[in-house]
Amino acid sequence: MRIEKKNLTWTLIPLFLAGVFCNTCKVIYQQQRICAVKGSSVIIPCSFYCPEPLRVNGCRWVHAKSHLKGTLIYGSNFKTAPKRFHFIQDNRQNCSLKIHPVERNDAGKYTFRLTTNSKEFKWSHQVGSTLKVVDLKVSVTNPDGNRAMQEGDSLNLTCTHSCDGGNLSSAFTWFKNGEHINEGSILYLSNMSSENTGNYICSLKTHTGATSGAIHIDVEYGPKNTSVSVSPSMEVDAGTNVSLICSSHANPPVENYTWFRVDAKFSKDVGHQPVFFPDYGGKYLCCATNKHGSQNSSVVVLKIKAYWTTLPREVLIITAITVLLIVIALIAIRRFHKASTWITETGCEEEIQDCMENTDYVNWLSCDTNQSQEGHPSEGGAEVIYTTVYFNHRNTEQQVDFHTE
Repeated sequence: MRIEKKNLTWTLIPLFLAGVFCNTCKVIYQQQRICAVKGSSVIIPCSFYCPEPLRVNGCRWVHAKSHLKGTLIYGSNFKTAPKRFHFIQDNRQNCSLKIHPVERNDAGKYTFRLTTNSKEFKWSHQVGSTLKVVDLKVSVTNPDGNRAMQEGDSLNLTCTHSCDGGNLSSAFTWFKNGEHINEGSILYLSNMSSENTGNYICSLKTHTGATSGAIHIDVEYGPKNTSVSVSPSMEVDAGTNVSLICSSHANPPVENYTWFRVDAKFSKDVGHQPVFFPDYGGKYLCCATNKHGSQNSSVVVLKIKAYWTTLPREVLIITAITVLLIVIALIAIRRFHKASTWITETGCEEEIQDCMENTDYVNWLSCDTNQSQEGHPSEGGAEVIYTTVYFNHRNTEQQVDFHTE
């Protein structure tokens, strides 16, 4: 805030009451024009003097555009003092007015009015002080023109207000997202990164409540910190629903996601959404892309357990016992079958032995059926016939085997 140092002293014009010349009071306004930054504090300096026998018994400050046609902002008879207006009366001749914080509608003319112990005398000065209220402003100097800011670019921010007349004589403080970062009228931002994105304001160092409007700096960059998270876990049971979530920091935001299933020889494109639901275990990664570039995540390994490994212990034990019993039963049946076959073969051998033991041999002498009726024997002589007869005690069937000689 700059207050002009030009002082003007105003003396009351002699007043005549009932045609008689009287002693006069005088009011001094130290600054005719005052400039203040919105949100700061300002003092309108004022002093007065009334000679004897006049004594001041009342005073008022008026914010007006014309004589006594304005807003009464302070009066000595006020029961409650206004919140933003304070009458500084550290001695009998001080009539200064302090305004804090200054608002836009505080701009205008301020005059001081006196009342004395003389009923005939009421005096008001028409000159007063004029207050101008201005804003802090931030101007941006971008060497790269109007294109969007990118990583590596540079930028200058300059804080000004018209009370300075462009001389930058005030002391300024800079804030980013509400945190103090630097001091001075110019803030230099070089080799910018994503860390420089934010809202910047400047304020008067002596009045931190007097602030500029916020300037938003948006630094664009390609995807960073691309990663994959697995839900519920990286090792799941067969049949469990698994989701792979790709996340990445980028400005502007990621425009495209690509999922790859990584094999020993090649990578296969398997999806294009931030969330992917795989059907198989294996190695996966995602690629995030925007207009400034792309970045791959690290590879994650999804393991899906075989179904039998997921069964409860009790089920596995029961299954093992059942299989064991089935095997034992099959072995028993096979052995029983072999035993039955052996018994059958043994029985047949015993029968053959019995047959041999009950065999009788009989020799029959056969007569030649071709003898002549005369009773002469044939020329060939007698023919002997042998036969074997088996007598099986278990079977009444008689078997005969004939042998002829």
